[in-house]
Amino acid sequence: MILAVAILLSCQLIGETLARGLGLPVPGPVLGMALLLIGCLALPRLAQAVMPTAQGVLAHLSLLFVPAGVGVISHLDVLGASGPALMAVLVASTGLALVVGVLTFVLVARLTGDEGAQAPEERRG
Repeated sequence: MILAVAILLSCQLIGETLARGLGLPVPGPVLGMALLLIGCLALPRLAQAVMPTAQGVLAHLSLLFVPAGVGVISHLDVLGASGPALMAVLVASTGLALVVGVLTFVLVARLTGDEGAQAPEERRG
């Protein structure tokens, strides 16, 4: 377990170092996760070593949101003043993300010629 945690944290550290050192607009943990994915694909033993620990972390992921919740509670005055604007931005960005996801799926389905992307009623006709 200690080795798996060390691997996970090392990937995050390498990603953070690359992001800051190269001035990339991608967060370091995202680069670290990509590095971990590449490592797991290249070395299946690495995936087997990290999987139990990663599943344990994911099972308790909600605990990682406690600091964010405490931050929200401690800044309720700011949230109250900007609440309607924040809510509008959250709703709009969620809707936009859904639309972009659907359009991307449709585009990829058309480019690959995948007929499975059609609705079941369209396939019968």
